[in-house]
Amino acid sequence: MKNTKSINRRSFLSTGATAAVAAAATGLGAPAVIASPKQKIKWTMQTHWPSGNWYYSSIFEALARRINEATNGELEIETHQPNSIVSTTDVLRGLRRGTLDAALLYPAYWVGDIPAAGHLNGNFGTWGSLEDMQFFLHDMGALEIIREAYATRGVHQVGPIANGGTALYSNKKLVTPEDFEGFKVRSNGSSAQVFEKMGAAPVSITGGELYQALQTGVVDGAHWGGVSAGWGMNLQEVTKYIIQPNLAAHQNSEVIVSMKSWEKLGNDFKKIVEDAVLATHLEAAGMFLIRDLQRMQDFQTEYQGEIVHMNSDAIELMRAKSLEVVDEISKRDPEYSGKIGSILHEFMKLTGKV
Repeated sequence: MKNTKSINRRSFLSTGATAAVAAAATGLGAPAVIASPKQKIKWTMQTHWPSGNWYYSSIFEALARRINEATNGELEIETHQPNSIVSTTDVLRGLRRGTLDAALLYPAYWVGDIPAAGHLNGNFGTWGSLEDMQFFLHDMGALEIIREAYATRGVHQVGPIANGGTALYSNKKLVTPEDFEGFKVRSNGSSAQVFEKMGAAPVSITGGELYQALQTGVVDGAHWGGVSAGWGMNLQEVTKYIIQPNLAAHQNSEVIVSMKSWEKLGNDFKKIVEDAVLATHLEAAGMFLIRDLQRMQDFQTEYQGEIVHMNSDAIELMRAKSLEVVDEISKRDPEYSGKIGSILHEFMKLTGKV
């Protein structure tokens, strides 16, 4: 598919992400028009978020309730904890096989199979805000291409769920580029590739093993969403520093659906699901931001932790290495990642970041 969308300052200002926000809010505020099902539909939906965290109930379960209510109970979403139906790393296969109907997951899990998924997560040093992310994905056409890539694997990409920024909890001060040399960091996907290019030593560790890995020195640091997401994993108990600015100012999880389950829905129910995901995404952005700011204060006052700021050289190096990774992935996957990579470079110039 040739990407026919173009972006300029005038079209962005007239058709920006705010319009999409308003449309979602309007759609969810109106009574649901029930036309799709001849009988009640029940979906199983799994996440990678541990059930003890605030965002499991306030975002994941809230999304399911929102869809249930908007369809008057005709589309019921049954939520499941990590690894309860399939292992987290097997969710994509579970969706293809019909073992699961839907999932709220982290796109980085699939970059080996769907390289374009990394662009939905967000790349270090690129988006500066929620608005940046919205117009890159929606107004510049990146999300449309990401959906095409997922469709080749029998999965429909509904859209992102905001996670706030990418915060780095660490037991090592990271100020200069040299400080990253040999830094053992829990990371995955394209983020791990950026760390490696900076001289760090990325390690893949599951969420359940992360606390002990930091406690015992298996890793020096880790990122698990924003400050408040990492706080939900108790990372504040086993680290000394939170590194700022966030590695990515904004990042996302995702809602994905088995293509077979998706195609069984009528257009009205598809629209309800899309609007519910968008509204939840925007609400989640605010939920994470206020908690991130509060938790950084708590880190200093309750745990005597320190907020450490990278210098400009480290920030610029991270941005440069991030774009190197983008270009390498574009070469390996020109059909999808290549197109998105071109859009990202256009975005970086448009926003004055390069």
